[in-house]
Amino acid sequence: MRLAPLSLVLVLPLLLSACGGQDQAPLETVKQVDLERYTGTWYEIARLPQWFQRGCYDSTATYSLNPDGSINVVNRCRKGDDNSEEAHGTATVVDGSGNAKLKVRFDNWFSRLFPTITEGNYWILALDQNYQSVVIGEPGREYLWILARQPQLSEDRYQALVSIARDKDFPVDQLKRNRNLRPSP
Repeated sequence: MRLAPLSLVLVLPLLLSACGGQDQAPLETVKQVDLERYTGTWYEIARLPQWFQRGCYDSTATYSLNPDGSINVVNRCRKGDDNSEEAHGTATVVDGSGNAKLKVRFDNWFSRLFPTITEGNYWILALDQNYQSVVIGEPGREYLWILARQPQLSEDRYQALVSIARDKDFPVDQLKRNRNLRPSP
């Protein structure tokens, strides 16, 4: 009788997202994002822990524009003794968001089976004017990433980004710093 556990796995994220954020202010994003400047490789500096990133280090996200205006997403990380994992997805801009709100769907068996419930919110909450560091989150405040163009970020800049996330009611005390072993280029 494996149907009951599978049903719970499918329904639980929907129930949790319906419960989240009830007493929180609406989540503000940046006003405008130049997607051409945003594309390229970003290094994960910190994240809220997620099951799908368990054991990951040296994590990167690489974005490229597709001819149809969508964004190709390739997330990479290393696990264990230099084993590498990749997740491929597509992001689409939410109309009227100034390119600051995206819907992302990763290409896997689950998303092909349930395409309407496997889209995730990817909101750009803070982005420096030089497109060198960014805070990504979503309205339920369960997902949060701090990314940078270099594998390392100064402690002052990191704390400034954490402060932005804290001000937006994210549980920053749970942030996990990424173990980036790559040297800065």
